[in-house]
Amino acid sequence: MSLNRVYLDHAATTPMVPAAVEAMTRELTRVGNASSLHGSGRGARRVVEESREEIAACLGAEPSEVIFTSGGTESDNLALKGAYWAARRSDPARTGLVSSVIEHHAVLDSLGWLSESEGADVTLVGVDDDGVLDLAQLERSITARTALVSVIWGNNEVGTVQPMPAITARAAEHGALSHADAVQVVGHLPVDFSATGLDLLTLTAHKLGGPYGVGALLAKREIQLTSLLHGGGQERDVRSGTLDVPAVAGFAAAVSQAVYGVTDFEARVRALRAELVAGVLDVIPEATLNGVLEPARSLPGIASVSVPGCEADMLLMLLDAARIDCSAGSACSAGVSEPSHVLMAMGRTEHDARSSVRFSLGHTSTTADVAALLEALPVAVDRARAAGSYAR
Repeated sequence: MSLNRVYLDHAATTPMVPAAVEAMTRELTRVGNASSLHGSGRGARRVVEESREEIAACLGAEPSEVIFTSGGTESDNLALKGAYWAARRSDPARTGLVSSVIEHHAVLDSLGWLSESEGADVTLVGVDDDGVLDLAQLERSITARTALVSVIWGNNEVGTVQPMPAITARAAEHGALSHADAVQVVGHLPVDFSATGLDLLTLTAHKLGGPYGVGALLAKREIQLTSLLHGGGQERDVRSGTLDVPAVAGFAAAVSQAVYGVTDFEARVRALRAELVAGVLDVIPEATLNGVLEPARSLPGIASVSVPGCEADMLLMLLDAARIDCSAGSACSAGVSEPSHVLMAMGRTEHDARSSVRFSLGHTSTTADVAALLEALPVAVDRARAAGSYAR
């Protein structure tokens, strides 16, 4: 195996693409606050607005619908809290928030806070054993009192993709807004914001080849949001703060490259994932896949596998020692000993959830990466099982 590390954790973050590095580096050598009126400030503002236009064009949105944020977590918080507060001001009876049991914690924890601190009536809709939302339960859950329906478009742990147009249509029937956390989808599957019927969509740069610390919330122009931050009134007066111009430029370059290359990316990465899954099930016959492989219902690069008799944390450490990077689920939950809430919601046992490892592929992934994993995995599994037996 190569002395270099094998990186199979693209769902946590993916390497920056050269175009994003170049765009960001170019702006780092320039000075200018995009809110300043002098020439340097106007130059910085021009970079921001051209980046906004580029991102909008790539995603089927209007430039005015792109609100820059610090990333996915802030965008999710702004979507949920901002939309809920605005809805309550216009109609105090709209206290309902509907979401799913397999959301990212940026959504689940925001919902919990709104319930405990703001009196929101939160309903979490269940999923089947593949992680697909129960549309009948969703329809029953949305009422005239629902302010917002928020569903993760592509799950970050098992890769299941939700039927977003059907979800937005049900929300619209009751006058509720719709939001999708599309952090794992943009750049991995085709996205047309206007065509989906969504009111709000979250994306972030570092999942698609851009820098850390920058993302966006797409919000239809007519949507009223209450700001989380107060200050200079930037970004439609809902996201105050000095914009990171180099990061915004890198973000736009990454979105452009990812979106315009998405067809080739999806085909290549899906083929690699199929090779990886088939290989894992061959060398570890008792392993099981969590989620689905069908293109219509899955992200191209995520494969979650349960390995009976193994503690995921132990298996990860052994693979890490073999210079292979992977994860046990969401990077935002790293170090947390609780079993995956996503897998538990899909009906897996606690043992299955604790023995599950996520391999995620991206734009730098190769067949050599897959081969290296398949070489190292049987040895790591045997050692993890032996360590578990010894511990018991």
